[in-house]
Amino acid sequence: MKGAYLDNSATTPPHPEVLDLMSRVQEQFFGNPSAIHYKGIEAKRIITAARRQVANVLGVREQEIIFTSGGTEANNLAICGAARRNRKRGDHLVTTAFEHHSTINCFRYLEKEGFRASYLPVDASGMIDLEMLQHEIGPATTLVSIIHVNNEIGTILPLTAIGRIIKTKNPRTLFHVDAVQSFARLTLDPEGWQADLISCSSHKIHGPKGAGCLWVKRGTPLDPLLHGGGQEAGLRSGTENTAALAGFGLAARISGSAQGKKETAFVTLKRTFLKRLEESGIDFSVNGPEPEKAAPHIINLAFPGIKAEMLLHALEEKQVYVSAGSACHSRHPEPSHVLKAIGLKDDLLTGSLRFSFSILNDLDEITLAAKETTDAVEYLRSLFK
Repeated sequence: MKGAYLDNSATTPPHPEVLDLMSRVQEQFFGNPSAIHYKGIEAKRIITAARRQVANVLGVREQEIIFTSGGTEANNLAICGAARRNRKRGDHLVTTAFEHHSTINCFRYLEKEGFRASYLPVDASGMIDLEMLQHEIGPATTLVSIIHVNNEIGTILPLTAIGRIIKTKNPRTLFHVDAVQSFARLTLDPEGWQADLISCSSHKIHGPKGAGCLWVKRGTPLDPLLHGGGQEAGLRSGTENTAALAGFGLAARISGSAQGKKETAFVTLKRTFLKRLEESGIDFSVNGPEPEKAAPHIINLAFPGIKAEMLLHALEEKQVYVSAGSACHSRHPEPSHVLKAIGLKDDLLTGSLRFSFSILNDLDEITLAAKETTDAVEYLRSLFK
């Protein structure tokens, strides 16, 4: 029986070419990249090639790519590293109320260190008030951290306008972008955004887990989180995972190619899925922005009167895999902070699922997922009549 994996915002299946490359690197290029003998030089060349591939997709200098263990570490390095390095200039930080937990929890931790943090509210579509952002930025504001695409509801933040406000109000305020959900999926514009730091991840784009990067614009003041041998320009010490980084580089190249074509494919998948559900007549609503205005690979739906966990497991039995929220926090019982931030009513907070698509999904899977969702919703509703 063919199923449908629609939890691609949590993680994506690795591309076959990526798996082949990683296996070859593990077997043949196992030297320590810091060693000066031939085996070390071979490994270093592989990492340099991966750095170039990632930089090309992002449109930046390869020397500005700092490899990390993933998006969470990249966010921690950007936020904590920037805040601590620039504390003499100010102690005020700004973010939004619906960031990924790796951003929110960094801000909360820094508050314990004495920093002041502002959490901008969002409206029902996940948009911030740009006038409020402008008002919050002052002489003591050293960092603003904003997600590009929200991982749960797919809101695309207007980063060009946000960057313009930040740099106009305080040119020395650093601008960090969490692009984990958009890197190699949507078009990114570091220069147009006037960004200083951008976080990316490998396993969201059919690469391996345990690899990611932080783009650090040349001249951006930043303190490292890890201290050791001084790898990654002194910002991320530790022996590099050569195979994972090679896989990340190849995944970036594969996923970043023909990007416009893939965005169109995502739109087709989402439209087909919603059309099938609408034709079924089941009661559901879209959380967050209108589907056409959101990221094309993410849709979050509320099913009134149904517990999301029950629906998720009913779909799982049919080999349709989705999410009840951010995978990084989904095992915790409290409702999604993202859905709470957009003002979702209590009866819908626990009845919402995220469906997210990848370049490996096809229309047959989408049609199957819509049918199984319809059948599961109708069955669960019949139990509580």
